[in-house]
Amino acid sequence: MRVVVPFGKGNRLIQGFVVRIFNKSEYAGKLKKIFSVIDLEPVLNDERLKMAEWMAQYTFSFRISCMQAMLPSAMRAQYQKKIVLLSDDVNEEVHSFFSGKNEADFDEQKIPAELLGQLIKARQQNKVEIRYLVKDKAKAKKITVIKSLLTGTEIAREKDNLRTNANNLRTLLDYLNDHQEELIPQLQVETETHLKADVLRTAEKKGWLLRKRIEQYRDPRKNLNIEQTTPRVLTPQQKIAVEAVSQKADEQQPTTFLLQGVTGSGKTEVYLQVIANVLKAGKTALMLVPEIGLTPQMVERVTSRFGKKVALLHSGLSNGERFDEWRRIEKNEAQVVVGARSAIFAPLKNIGIIIIDEEHETSYKQDNMPRYHARDVAKWRAKYHHCPVLLGSATPSLESRARAQKGVYHWLHMDARINKQPLPKVEIIDMRQEVPFAKNMNFSKTMLDGIQQTLERNEQIILMLNRRGYSSFMMCRDCGFVLKCPNCDISLTLHMDTHSMKCHYCGHEEAIPQICPSCKGRHIRYYGTGTQQVETELQKIFPKARILRMDVDTTRRKGAHARILDKFGRREADILLGTQMIAKGLDYPDVTLVGVLNADTALGMADFRASEKTFQLLTQVSGRAGRANKVGRVVIQTYNPDHYAIRLAREQNYELFFRKEMTIRHQGVYPPYYFTVQITASSRDESQAAKKMYQIYGEIRKCLSSQAMILGPTPQAVARINNRYFYQLIVKYKHEERLFSYLNEVLHKSQKDERNGIQIMIDREPLNFV
Repeated sequence: MRVVVPFGKGNRLIQGFVVRIFNKSEYAGKLKKIFSVIDLEPVLNDERLKMAEWMAQYTFSFRISCMQAMLPSAMRAQYQKKIVLLSDDVNEEVHSFFSGKNEADFDEQKIPAELLGQLIKARQQNKVEIRYLVKDKAKAKKITVIKSLLTGTEIAREKDNLRTNANNLRTLLDYLNDHQEELIPQLQVETETHLKADVLRTAEKKGWLLRKRIEQYRDPRKNLNIEQTTPRVLTPQQKIAVEAVSQKADEQQPTTFLLQGVTGSGKTEVYLQVIANVLKAGKTALMLVPEIGLTPQMVERVTSRFGKKVALLHSGLSNGERFDEWRRIEKNEAQVVVGARSAIFAPLKNIGIIIIDEEHETSYKQDNMPRYHARDVAKWRAKYHHCPVLLGSATPSLESRARAQKGVYHWLHMDARINKQPLPKVEIIDMRQEVPFAKNMNFSKTMLDGIQQTLERNEQIILMLNRRGYSSFMMCRDCGFVLKCPNCDISLTLHMDTHSMKCHYCGHEEAIPQICPSCKGRHIRYYGTGTQQVETELQKIFPKARILRMDVDTTRRKGAHARILDKFGRREADILLGTQMIAKGLDYPDVTLVGVLNADTALGMADFRASEKTFQLLTQVSGRAGRANKVGRVVIQTYNPDHYAIRLAREQNYELFFRKEMTIRHQGVYPPYYFTVQITASSRDESQAAKKMYQIYGEIRKCLSSQAMILGPTPQAVARINNRYFYQLIVKYKHEERLFSYLNEVLHKSQKDERNGIQIMIDREPLNFV
């Protein structure tokens, strides 16, 4: 349970967790008293306490950070607590606390210790329960319902006594006659009878019906297009995969499977049938999807198959919705959880399968403390519950694919599309040859012709450009000045929708300059291309085309992601233009052309995984074309047509890419041949950050064998973010016994460094070094 304790010399009140109870203290000093108990029931069970202990060690994090990460955000947000009486069979003290009502405000700091003890006891006997009202959901928490108080005979009598022109009341009596003994939301009554609220109030005064406010779970599925589906007939490859995973689930073996299936090979149906087999055995299922690819399509498919057994946990939900879903899971009202990274902590019991879709996605790694990878936590939970883990991808991460090859993971293949269609034809356009003759810098002639022909056939198009905003940067042609963020070492991006320059790192925003701040010249130009600019140009070239843009800017509002995709799915748009969030998971039968406007975005980054990310992204986005009975076509524009990542993505040849990239990683001494850990120091004072990093470098060298390598210390690629300077070093190693104990020492000393304004971060297996 969580408690409030007096901390430090000033006895400031902070929140802590009680994880164990001792009868006798070995502490020689004077013990302080717990100020108050926050919870009446444990918020973390034994499994999650053990998981927190393991996570703290494995990710070099503080245990309290790991525990807080496991709680739903609603319990970390500001909330009001109510205690609800579930039974009258309670003692006198508890009864008088409620003062004749069935609920009361619960403020543990104002309740005497003796009474708190009685309430805890009543909670353990399920006679009371705590309910959290999160500030942003409290308003929408309750709805008004009505219930008929009349029998059929009484309704007939009341109708006889009505005036002939009392049509509204007669309609209401008929409705009540059809819905006796039911609690019906008032809004539903008004919609179905076309009556106004004042008619219901009149009926209430006459004693015909009861109106009352009741609590209702918020349902994040209400806007989804859900129709019940039945299991499909499996292809031979799908059948092998389902049987292999289901067998290990039956045997309670914590085996890790890698399901490598080309785009359109039917991985989702494999997931659904494995989940169905697990549910039949009376167990639960946990399925993770990447946040950026958390398409309503995947959620709809799982919900269409399993209905109300499904709970959703992702950032698109409000605090209130997420908390209600968390409580449904905890009360065993949901047996299947679908969610993003943090759903790995869902309080499911008796788990039978854990599935991670698009396992190569970087969004499964948390980038602040605790810096866990959902895949590692999944494997820990699988061992605890004795169940298999299923990792699925068309383009697995090199680490997972290498483990499958070595036999660490059980490897399953699906290399044929379920519609028996060939993979789409992919054309590479060399933009170096196009630019001298092109009327438009963003579109080759082949791309424009392809868009025109697809529109004429009344089919749909997906266009991807991995850069949001209107253009990349603003430069003065007279003096070369580039407008940079005042807080970060990065140029500002032009956004035409808000008519401002924005920093994509710290959020700084300022007006678009008309004259150069450096030389006062007026020859300001915008360079590079963003999704906004491409949308404007497309509209000029194809004025009749209906275009939807999907990037971080257009999907900020709750539900925007789902609304855009739903509109595209209903054929209310011809072209879907977006960043990498449209590259995966989408399945639209009428999409026959996929265009990639600039395949080189990721290749230009100083990141050893740049080629892998480029290959994965191009393969994934190519897989959106020709998924039904129509033949698909993919056009990729690039300035590096001979780069192996682009060449092999055209052929969708993952195996050849894997061999080529593994050779390069071996030569460069990079993962998966070596493990890595990144240590970063940051401070508002650059010299302080650098000094700390060199101190750690001097100490860490003494702990390492000659086989380990150190890169750095060096400033990070973007050396200043939000007025903090960042220095880092990377350790590459195979087996270093003393390294982990040293890193734990650094972690615990970092609390003292923080008081001096220095923040230390330790990241095991960072996904990029820049």
